[in-house]
Amino acid sequence: MFKNTISNLSRIRQVAEVLLRYGFEDVVTTTPLRRLVSQARRLSWQRADRQVFETTRWERVRLIIEELGPTFIKLAQAMSNRADLLPEALIDEFEKLQSNVPPFETAVARQIIEEELGRPISEVFSEFDDITLGSASIGQVHRARLLTGEEVVVKVQRPGVREKVRSDLALLHELVRLTAGFLQKQGLANPQDIVDAFERSMSKELDYTAEARSMEQFRKLYEDYTTFYVPKPYRELSTARILVIEFVSGCKITDKAQLQEWGLSPAEVAENGMDIYLTQIFEFGIFHADPHPGNVLVRPDGTIVLIDFGMVGRLTKQQKYAFAGVFIGMARQDARSMALNFRRLALTAEIPDMRAFESDLSQLIEDFAMLDVKEMSMSDLADALQGIIYNYKLQVPGAVFLILRALVILEGIGKVLHPNFNTFEFVAPYGAKIIREQYSRENLLTEAEYTGTQLLALLQTLPADVRQIVRKISKGELRLKFELVGYTTLLRKADQLVSRTILALLGVGGLLFSGLSLMGRYSPDMHYHRGVPEITWWSLGATGFLLLILLLLGTRRREK
Repeated sequence: MFKNTISNLSRIRQVAEVLLRYGFEDVVTTTPLRRLVSQARRLSWQRADRQVFETTRWERVRLIIEELGPTFIKLAQAMSNRADLLPEALIDEFEKLQSNVPPFETAVARQIIEEELGRPISEVFSEFDDITLGSASIGQVHRARLLTGEEVVVKVQRPGVREKVRSDLALLHELVRLTAGFLQKQGLANPQDIVDAFERSMSKELDYTAEARSMEQFRKLYEDYTTFYVPKPYRELSTARILVIEFVSGCKITDKAQLQEWGLSPAEVAENGMDIYLTQIFEFGIFHADPHPGNVLVRPDGTIVLIDFGMVGRLTKQQKYAFAGVFIGMARQDARSMALNFRRLALTAEIPDMRAFESDLSQLIEDFAMLDVKEMSMSDLADALQGIIYNYKLQVPGAVFLILRALVILEGIGKVLHPNFNTFEFVAPYGAKIIREQYSRENLLTEAEYTGTQLLALLQTLPADVRQIVRKISKGELRLKFELVGYTTLLRKADQLVSRTILALLGVGGLLFSGLSLMGRYSPDMHYHRGVPEITWWSLGATGFLLLILLLLGTRRREK
């Protein structure tokens, strides 16, 4: 850990100075970061010619993220999907972040492809377009043609991006370690877990083979569908740093004029798109998590094509049932059912006041029940649900927020294409279908089999466990371990108080001994200095040393 701190010292100091420049002196002065910035550089609350306090605190957080670079931007973008952890105002700012990264040289891209495939690019592609189709912080995309004639797109990872991301992740771990206390006081209970989850996500994004596997899984799930298509990945030509995918032509799903020119009904396209997406969530439990218009294409025959599978969400069967139950409970105006399904959905659902929780859900139902169907908005509902999740600190699967975000995006697309588009009308039939599936004979048998297996395993191990406990009791070897939670700070303070009291008593004792030593009668061998016995000087020295320690401890406490 010390080694990491030294290697990242310069960058951490830079982060601390950026925080100060945007007026976050409290973050620096109340954490160990204060040791890295001199007093003279702590009050530079100026951004160019504009005072930073002319902006809101959350806007300044976004400006800091933008200045720190792509890895921090990606973390903020990932956090923008976590309404259970961040306030709505901060999420709104994070959603404004864009990773506008210029493309790197095509010659470098060609070199990376040749290194990864171990042969000249001319032996793989008959054509390779030097002009990029798109560029991001991790890589860029080129259009090409295989020697066999198929048109493809090639994703090429940026040179040095892995090392850069690893360096920034090490920095993030160090920053969280240094500021964990401050972040927890701000309501972020598990900042280290967040960075760990982000590190796992970035590791997948840096490995293009993971995206290829996701595409193959979707192709298998939808192989019988005629209205939906997933491009083919060329696994034999792909590695962790390059990904070769079938090129698919089409227009953006929001290009209403082009759809009409092809003789397609925009309203029907919108309905097909929503059905495809809800099928992903409620039937397969695996879904494309970034369905913005640039990632959803439509072919001239009306087939919908999804591209860019770098972000994929997953729900377990139980999470799928619980998530559907939230919407079904709302449709039935049953706040208790919504509350129970929220608890089933949450990873940890320690709700201190279930009555208040049900009351808030009941208020949400009333607010939406009074609206006309045309007035209902998925965006408003998502904001309301995320607000309740945040207020009650429910830890729900990250996939839930990806779904809510995706539904909002799809609703926006639907309203462009369909004059009477309403998300809830599409969700309702799937909710009923989920109920039938959940209580179907096959599913009940599966659940009974699982429960029976668990019970049988318990019965098999129970006799041995009981014998072991009885044996330890008879031998007097049974030990119970208690852990006091929440008393760490109090015990630390008590320990400090006892230590200082002991030092103070020793100091007082030393002073008393020094005074009494002046009155003693000593042998002729005792040395005197300025008329005072040597033993008195030694006693005064030891007392002074104890008082100095007390003084230093008091100064250190005030700094903290």
